[in-house]
Amino acid sequence: MNFENFTFYKDRVAVNLLAKDIDNAADVVNVLDGAGVIGVLSKDFNSVEDAVKYIKEMKKRIPVVSVGLGNGDPKQWKMAAEIGAETDPGHINQVFSTAGYTLGLLKGKGCEKTLVNALISPAGEGGKVMISTGPFSSQERTIIDIDEALKILKDAGVESVKFFNLKNMKNLDELREVAKSCVKNGIPVIEPTGGIDAANIHDIVKICIEAGCEKVIPHVYSSAIDKNTGLTDVDIVNKIYGEIKRVF
Repeated sequence: MNFENFTFYKDRVAVNLLAKDIDNAADVVNVLDGAGVIGVLSKDFNSVEDAVKYIKEMKKRIPVVSVGLGNGDPKQWKMAAEIGAETDPGHINQVFSTAGYTLGLLKGKGCEKTLVNALISPAGEGGKVMISTGPFSSQERTIIDIDEALKILKDAGVESVKFFNLKNMKNLDELREVAKSCVKNGIPVIEPTGGIDAANIHDIVKICIEAGCEKVIPHVYSSAIDKNTGLTDVDIVNKIYGEIKRVF
């Protein structure tokens, strides 16, 4: 993966956040000394064309845009892939079953600077994860060994695993196992997601770093947003940044 557009704190951590507008996005990335990835949700746009126009404007101000589905909606996977293929945004979120398709689409369009993740979820039992995260597969619970799941992604060329949702401390134990499996199976990036805030991000990032993960991209969404203004609060972002610094 070409990470030349990314900035990672200590070459290890970047934070994925939302932003109300392009100015807010630029402010957030500045607070993080560049180690920020700004999410844009496909669900928020009426068409691929509208999203492409907005992302191209955003990329004039920030180096990496993360194209997301919108509340993890698996039905948005194709729109997210098509937006990414027209913009080479730097980062795309995908469900487990469509990450390989998205990588192929990007390569066919000459997009060489975009990281694609694949979503897996806690299974509630040690050494297992749930991979049924696509529009059809999510109607059932498909649970397999972590190593098996990551080897499937490795076969498809996927280099990042998104682990959602971190609801409680038990899920942190599962995160630790996923992080170790990423290292074991040569998946360089892990993206813990869901329920992350300034109070727990230190522990979450520390788990991944101590496991030996090459890159960590925690997603911090609603907990960093000012409910009155809709802006991502730079003071909260600064607190999050401080907690990440404490890991090293």
